[in-house]
Amino acid sequence: MELIKLTIDNKQIEVAKGTTILKAARANRIAIPTLCYFQLKDMNITNKPASCRICVVEVAGRKNLAPACITECMPDMVVTTNNIRVLNARRAVLELLLSDHPTDCLVCPKSGKCELQDLAIRFGIREIPFSGEKSTHRNDQSFAINRNMDKCVMCRRCEMMCNSFQTVGALSAINRGFESVVAPAFEEELTKTVCTFCGQCVAVCPVGALSEVDHTGKVIRAINDPKKTVVVQTAPAVRVAIGEEFGLNPGSIATGKLTAALRRLGFDYVFDTDWAADLTIMEEGTELLGRLTKYLGGDKDVKMPLLTSCCPAWVKFFEHHFPDMKDIPSTAKSPQQMFGAIAKSYFADKIGVKREDMIVVSVMPCLAKKYECARDEFKVNGNPDVDYSITTRELAALIKQANLDFKSLPDETFDSPLGESTGAGAIFGTTGGVIEAAVRTAYEIHTGKACPKIDFEELRGLEGIRSATIDFDGLPINIGIAHGLSNARKLLEEIQEGKNTFHAIEIMACPGGCIDGGGQPLHHGNSDIIKARWEAIYQVDKNMPLRKSHENPSIIKIYEEFLKTPCSEKAHHLLHTHYFDRNVKFEVDLDKTV
Repeated sequence: MELIKLTIDNKQIEVAKGTTILKAARANRIAIPTLCYFQLKDMNITNKPASCRICVVEVAGRKNLAPACITECMPDMVVTTNNIRVLNARRAVLELLLSDHPTDCLVCPKSGKCELQDLAIRFGIREIPFSGEKSTHRNDQSFAINRNMDKCVMCRRCEMMCNSFQTVGALSAINRGFESVVAPAFEEELTKTVCTFCGQCVAVCPVGALSEVDHTGKVIRAINDPKKTVVVQTAPAVRVAIGEEFGLNPGSIATGKLTAALRRLGFDYVFDTDWAADLTIMEEGTELLGRLTKYLGGDKDVKMPLLTSCCPAWVKFFEHHFPDMKDIPSTAKSPQQMFGAIAKSYFADKIGVKREDMIVVSVMPCLAKKYECARDEFKVNGNPDVDYSITTRELAALIKQANLDFKSLPDETFDSPLGESTGAGAIFGTTGGVIEAAVRTAYEIHTGKACPKIDFEELRGLEGIRSATIDFDGLPINIGIAHGLSNARKLLEEIQEGKNTFHAIEIMACPGGCIDGGGQPLHHGNSDIIKARWEAIYQVDKNMPLRKSHENPSIIKIYEEFLKTPCSEKAHHLLHTHYFDRNVKFEVDLDKTV
């Protein structure tokens, strides 16, 4: 590696050739403000549109100021980041950005966490010297995402995530000059595009141009309605991230405090989506073994490999881009939807509540869950199995509104029977977790023997695409794992081309899986936070007295009392679904993806 020497703010430093001024400065604790720049370090993706010019610096011998985010360091270069010329230029750029930006900060969903707002505070801007026409665009509200493009600063981070990381292709820069904006082609509504509602665009937006559709108001009204019984479920990834909103370290396991907070908010029953994850394993695992038996018996019509179906963003992705493979994924519903179906049938009957008088709320790390519960196939006579899905961030805001001191809450347990779970249900929150949970149960059901181990380390990790072979007592089961939709695309194309022999594949849309869902606390590309959440998920698993889904007593009981057997007629009616050919095709340059 070739090293070069340069000077930044009178400090001599040495960096690798090809390093940008911005990276060199940050590595040496020299602060340069940015807005459009964003980096996902472990995924080798960097947004470099150099459009905002907030990061300009002075380079000796160069007439114009240079954007630090794309300007490479050169031998003996002399850089100044803090003289009056630089500061005035940054301030002028910021004032121009603010002159074309709405001033409704008090009611903006990003208020307090807005990078443009932070820059205005940092530069001490109290008035805008420029006035004139402001750009206006039609607001777009989908099932899950609000697009208020009047607030767009053309940083194009969302475009980077949608195209380079997810390869979805729903967003791009359109129009020119004053009319330029990031939007779907022809400024179409998101609901009419290939958008998967994964929410990764929302997670990287520095301002309030993109935000989740907020359901907290509807949840509050439901809780305050004496005619309604309001049930809440919370996903495994929520408990290892929500603490960050209240000053706890990333990866803090806040299950007990989360349960206590939900109870104090007024929910009638506080349950755990981990219970439904265990139920999912019983259905999906049985489906896998059924397909394997037929496949190994020579049935050429059986659809292999089985693809997991827990992630609604991934489901919508293959419905759009791989409709010819829609018969391959498991028909098992996601844990969120399984929970809703059971809550409004089995549990509602137990407590004597009519389906229409029960409100099921889910707390999810994901924006696509809002879209999922709105899908028509998850409704009975127009009544949804899950009424409202709120994100981890929305719940944190609700807890703050209720003036609850989260950190001082006592640890409480979930209600029964839909709150009892195993460690297998907990690891659904991260990439590789669903298939590991399935292996723990499928091995024992298939072989009739105890699993030789519980921790399948070969299925774990944060690499984008992974594979492993698990020995089912003499029967090798080949497993593939992908997280991030660009990686899913690569894996599916390999299946189409006959390049692999996987029996089962787990896919999650978001980097790292649900722990980095679009509704989680913002981490601004900090991979250490993702790793801390990932480690915490497995710690939750290790702390559980039971770690295999088929050993969950309440799961055993619901089959005895209600469902009879996994994949029974009743189970298929309540817990399984079907997929659609959305028939939208486009080309993606994989050389530009991870």
